[in-house]
Amino acid sequence: MRKARGAAAATSAAKEPGATPPLLPLHVLGHSHGLVNTIRKTSYAQHQQVRQIRKKMMELMILEVQTNDLKEVVMKLIPDSIGKDREKAGQSICPLHDVFVRKVKMLKKPKFELGKLTELHGEGGSSGKATGDETGTKVERADGYEPPVQESV
Repeated sequence: MRKARGAAAATSAAKEPGATPPLLPLHVLGHSHGLVNTIRKTSYAQHQQVRQIRKKMMELMILEVQTNDLKEVVMKLIPDSIGKDREKAGQSICPLHDVFVRKVKMLKKPKFELGKLTELHGEGGSSGKATGDETGTKVERADGYEPPVQESV
């Protein structure tokens, strides 16, 4: 929070594509900013302006999460481009400053898919099934060391 500035906070209940409950709520916080040539110390936004800013932020956050997958949303969170987009969108209502994503909370873990995991790590899109000749091949150590067999663990 900043002194002598109005705050506009918005929380979205954005759903991922194909998800029934909202999986990725975003919490965004923004502060009103004074005009360029004002001498006045304070610059509070009126209540109606805060409501309009909040509505605009929620619309944009829901659109952002629904059109992009989880990886793209995270890549936009890292350089804080989502906050900059909200700042530009709210300028028509009231001058905004210091708009940022305060919190992102994952409510439900997405389904584990091995193919998508390997795509994320750049190892190709394999389906995770091993072929018959790869199963059971013995790997020899370069130095010839074999650890001793333990009787109890």
